[in-house]
Amino acid sequence: MRLVFMGPPGAGKGTQAKAVAAHYSVPHVSSGDIFRGEIERQTPLGLKIKSFLATGALVPDEITVRAVADRLAAPDCGRGWLLDGFPRTEGQARALDAELAKAGAKLGAVVYLEVDPEDIVSRMCGRRVCPKCGRSYHVVHIPPRVEGQCDACGAALILRDDDKPETVRQRLATYQKQTSPLIDYYAQRGSLVKVDGSGTPDQVRARLFEQLEDAVERA
Repeated sequence: MRLVFMGPPGAGKGTQAKAVAAHYSVPHVSSGDIFRGEIERQTPLGLKIKSFLATGALVPDEITVRAVADRLAAPDCGRGWLLDGFPRTEGQARALDAELAKAGAKLGAVVYLEVDPEDIVSRMCGRRVCPKCGRSYHVVHIPPRVEGQCDACGAALILRDDDKPETVRQRLATYQKQTSPLIDYYAQRGSLVKVDGSGTPDQVRARLFEQLEDAVERA
């Protein structure tokens, strides 16, 4: 079971990815975790990655692909893996396919969670955070006992700049622009599995597993 998970900010991708990884007993691998692991172990690759991050520069594709390929070749990935946060561009997707081909492997499916942009705006703009203790809430799904006040410490809850409507819409527009070619790339190869990400997490999870099972059977 080799899966790539994709979805716009606020689509619930992280929550669903962890559930799928647990269901199939495969590692949930994120590009961020890979970078942190290489840096913590002070590997030659990790030192290169650290040098780019320290200057605020993007890590070049060839280094990112090498780090991802090394992680996917680890023993715990022998039964499969779920890759989250990579690839982000068509170039990275082609490079990943090439690395897998070298190992005689290929992707099983690329899962893309589809959610109406305005639903995402509603989800993210409803989030509230306690600036004192960091506890998170949602005005609809996880409301505090007292409106606008943290249950744990009583501080006034805030709406982060990242969760303001204009910021969320800009992030979504950027995401769509960057990932449209990648979605087309996987669709042309027949590996794309689009899943309706609307509804409760349980409803999305049920649809997700049903479509994944169908994809596995077809493969």
